[in-house]
Amino acid sequence: METVMYIAAGAGAAAGAVALAPVIAGAAGFTAGGIAAGTVAAKMMSVAAVANGGGVVAGGAVAVLQSVGAAGVSAASSAAVTGVGAAVGLATKLFT
Repeated sequence: METVMYIAAGAGAAAGAVALAPVIAGAAGFTAGGIAAGTVAAKMMSVAAVANGGGVVAGGAVAVLQSVGAAGVSAASSAAVTGVGAAVGLATKLFT
């Protein structure tokens, strides 16, 4: 029974993180309308563009966070993160 509680706690924490990801991305300036001026997101985009010769790399951190800010987290990503959370909960139980 205790193992099930660890798995559930890990899955619950992961699900909470997935639910908060768009909120946190939005607060940083990654919005549905694009990157908001004067925010952490704008600074990240500037640094990424300078580092990459003027462009932002597709699949890089800025692009992924903008996607999350604009559209939220996909069901597949949500399921994957929740599964990892459950695995971490189980591993915590088994190895502590």
